[in-house]
Amino acid sequence: MPIQQGDKLPGATLIAMGAEGPEQVDLGAKLEGRKVVIFAVPGAFTPTCHSAHVPSFMRTKGDFEAKGVDEIICISVNDPFVMKAWGEATGAAEAGITMLGDPESAFTQAIGMDFTAPPAGLVTRSKRYAMLVEDGTLSLLHVEDSPGTCETSAGEGLLAAM
Repeated sequence: MPIQQGDKLPGATLIAMGAEGPEQVDLGAKLEGRKVVIFAVPGAFTPTCHSAHVPSFMRTKGDFEAKGVDEIICISVNDPFVMKAWGEATGAAEAGITMLGDPESAFTQAIGMDFTAPPAGLVTRSKRYAMLVEDGTLSLLHVEDSPGTCETSAGEGLLAAM
């Protein structure tokens, strides 16, 4: 069953690329006592993710900060090497968006946001969504009906609902 508003996010270890290589990131510790936006994409470098979803959060980052958001995190079922390269290619890393990989799809499956589309080569990937998390609890969730759509889960869509 997908995570619902008011639910506590499950503990998860995600992966980021650090100065010395891949580093584990304790998502629970990152969320504790903070207001965080998390958005997830079906795959790094895929068309809608690359040209619409990530740029929408880069455009709205200052507006989220004005609403008290401490951090914006992008999650994809990709390895940390891909996430680092994608963050650099889009300018998201320079803009201050945290790029985290969920390479085994463990977090994605734990919150019920996984899907599989073999014809597109996407196996156990994340649905496209955006959420507001306050002190580890889900306050707001926007999930797209189609992985190729980026409307309610875009930065502007989530911001308007806050």
